[in-house]
Amino acid sequence: MARIAGVDLPKDKRGIIGLTYIYGIGSTKASEILAACSVSEDTKIREWSDDNIRSISALIQDSYTVEGELRSEIQMNIKRLMDIACYRGLRHRRGLPVNGQRTRTNARTRKGRKKTVANKKKATK
Repeated sequence: MARIAGVDLPKDKRGIIGLTYIYGIGSTKASEILAACSVSEDTKIREWSDDNIRSISALIQDSYTVEGELRSEIQMNIKRLMDIACYRGLRHRRGLPVNGQRTRTNARTRKGRKKTVANKKKATK
């Protein structure tokens, strides 16, 4: 079982796919890492030698920001936007979409479940 950056990589998957289980590494970075460590992308993770795992782990640790460090960096960026009260920060603060999406319909992921607003009742005579 290969453990890199605090993540157990699935041993039955190809190397390029298995590295994407690490937060902050997508398929492009995974292929760059494997090329730099001269490991085939098609080799399954269980077939990696200890030297391969050590070299990949060292490269990721030295060259990339991943997992907890990356998550905290992103949270600090969002907090900074909220502190300076820019438009994006205000949208984060209110829990609305940040990048210009429509909110009249949709946007349910950011806004949460529907809150029904009742109509005014007509006065009876």
